[in-house]
Amino acid sequence: YLSSDSIYQNRCVPCHEILPVDLDKMFYSYLLKYSSEKNVKKSLREYLQNPTKEKSVMSEAFIKRFGVKEPTELNEKELEEAIDTYWNIFKIFGKLE
Repeated sequence: YLSSDSIYQNRCVPCHEILPVDLDKMFYSYLLKYSSEKNVKKSLREYLQNPTKEKSVMSEAFIKRFGVKEPTELNEKELEEAIDTYWNIFKIFGKLE
């Protein structure tokens, strides 16, 4: 359900492919810290628009090595689409039996 022309696939995945922590592991870090869909999406949006060390869910060692990302260049609509796609790919709710 991920089209090859999705914002997430074209703008998020390529940058994360070079990092040692997969997008799924980052997702679970957000989920552990923020616990709900609403809070995870809100915190992702806030971080991506204005990234700071304090808002990051990554470890101190990770931030020292790779730094804090640059603010997103995505507009509001694109950012919302990318975050929704990210949530739908990695959410565990409804997948557990």
